[in-house]
Amino acid sequence: MKGTVLFASLFALMPLAQAADLTIGLASFTTSMDPQFYVGGANSAMARNIFDGLVNQNERQQITPALAVSWKALNDTTWQFKLRPNVKFHDGSAFTADDVVASVKRVALASKNSPSSYAPYVADIVDIKAIDPLTVEIHTQTPSALLLNNLSRIAIMPARLSEVPTETLNSGKEVIGTGPFKFVSYAPDDKVVLQRNDNYWGGKPDWDTVTLRLVKNNGARVAALLSGDVDLIESVPTADKSNIAKQSSLTTISVPGNRILYLHPDQDREISPFAQGEDGKNPLRKVEVRQAMSLAINRDAIVQRILDGQGLSSSQLVPQGYQGYSRQIAAPVYDPAKAKQMLAQSGYPNGFTLTFHASNDRYPNDAKIAQALGQMFSQVGIKTEVVTMPGSVYFAKAAKREFSLVMGGAAIETGEASGVLGPLLETFGPNAGQGNRGRYSNAEFDRLLNQARSTLDESQRDKLLQQATDLAMKEQGVIPLLFLSNTWAMKKGYSYAGRTDGYTLPYFVHSKSL
Repeated sequence: MKGTVLFASLFALMPLAQAADLTIGLASFTTSMDPQFYVGGANSAMARNIFDGLVNQNERQQITPALAVSWKALNDTTWQFKLRPNVKFHDGSAFTADDVVASVKRVALASKNSPSSYAPYVADIVDIKAIDPLTVEIHTQTPSALLLNNLSRIAIMPARLSEVPTETLNSGKEVIGTGPFKFVSYAPDDKVVLQRNDNYWGGKPDWDTVTLRLVKNNGARVAALLSGDVDLIESVPTADKSNIAKQSSLTTISVPGNRILYLHPDQDREISPFAQGEDGKNPLRKVEVRQAMSLAINRDAIVQRILDGQGLSSSQLVPQGYQGYSRQIAAPVYDPAKAKQMLAQSGYPNGFTLTFHASNDRYPNDAKIAQALGQMFSQVGIKTEVVTMPGSVYFAKAAKREFSLVMGGAAIETGEASGVLGPLLETFGPNAGQGNRGRYSNAEFDRLLNQARSTLDESQRDKLLQQATDLAMKEQGVIPLLFLSNTWAMKKGYSYAGRTDGYTLPYFVHSKSL
C-alpha cells in the first residue's frame, strides 16, 4: 500500500506531455471558409490547410501529386486521372471519383456573386465523369496545356456538399476536406482554429492545434512575436527585419516572391479623369509616354531605400525560372534624361499633369513607394500629385476605372506566365482580362496567349508565352516595378522553408523540440 502511494506521488510530480500547439500571426485574413468562392492569396492559403486539389503546388509552385497520384493525356482534349486510394475526408467518409466530379461542378454554384471567381479555372472543362471509384476522366473544349495548373486551384469536397451554399461554410458548418488539418472554428477578422488530421495521406502533422490569428497592424504583429504571444509571423515589415534578426531568441527566413508590383496606365480613353496634356487629352495612350515613365523610375532605389532590400526590380511580369520569362527583355533601366527626351518627342516637351492613385495598406510600404514614384515622375516633367487610400476603398474604385494611373500587385497563382499575363493584359471582356484596368488591347498578344494556352508541348508553349511577354512589355501595357520578397519571422528552434506564393502553411512549420 505504501509503495502504491509513493508511486502515485511520483507520477503526479512527473511533467505531463505538453500539447504541440502552434500560433501564427497573419498579415491578411481569409474572407470565406468556402474554398471555391473567392480567389485571393489569404483565402487560398487558408484552404490549403483543410483541403487538397487533384494536384497541389510545392513551395516553388511546381505541380505535385495530391489526391491524384498520376495522370495522362489520352488525346488533345481528354485527360485521365488515377486517384489516391484509402483517403478519408475529415468526416470519415471515403474519397472517390464522385467527389472530384461534384467538386468541379460545384465551382459554378460557388462563383455566383463572387468578387473574384474560380470559374475561369474550370471554364475549358466541358465534361467530367467517374470511370470507376478511383479514375476520373476530364474532357476540355480545346487542348488545355494548363489544366494541371488550373486544377491545383480547385479544392475537393465531399460530393454530398455539391449544393451547399457559401453561407453555410462561413457559418462554420460543413468545412470538410482531406487536408492535413480539420476545421474547428472561424471568427471573421479574428482567428481560425484547426486540429490535426491524424489520418492525413501525406503524413501526420506536427501540431495538435493550430491557431491562425489576424494581426493586420505591422507593429502589433512584430510585438506579438517579441512577447511570445505567437510563434511565427508572416509579412515581416521591412524596417523590422534587421532588428528581429539581431534577437537571439528569433530567426527569419526570406525568399523571392512571385507577386509583381506594377503600374496600370489608362490606355483606351481619349479623355482620362486624372491625366491631361495641354490639349486636354490623355497622354498615357501613347506608347512613348509609357516607355518614358518606365525610364523615369529608379526601381533599385525603391527596393533598397524603401523596402530595405526585400524585393527585386523587374521589367517583366514573371521572375526568372518561370515559364514565360523572356531573356530578350533587358533589365530595368533608369534614365531620366532619356525619359525627358522621349516625352518631348511624343509631343509633351512641357510634360503633363497626372494624379496617381495607390493603396496605403495593401502592400509593404505601398504609400511610400507611391510618393517616391510621384517624385520621380515630377523630376522628368510629369507634374504628379499622389493620392493614397485604404485598399478596401481603393480597389473598388480602381475596378470601376475612376483613376488614370493605378498601382497594383498580382501573384502568379497558377505558377506560370499566363496566370498573370491573362488577367492584366488580355483584351477586356466577359471572360477575359478581368484585371486589365488600363484596357491594354493587342490582337497579336491575345493570339499568342491563347495559342500558348492550347499548346501541350512545354517548350513550344514557353516560346509563345515569351513572345507575348516581349510584345506587351515593349508596348508597356503595364509598367512592371518589382517583385516583393516573402519574409517570415519565428521563435528560435522553429523552421519554415518559405514559399514563392507567400502562403503560410502550418503543415510545413517544424520545431526542434518536437
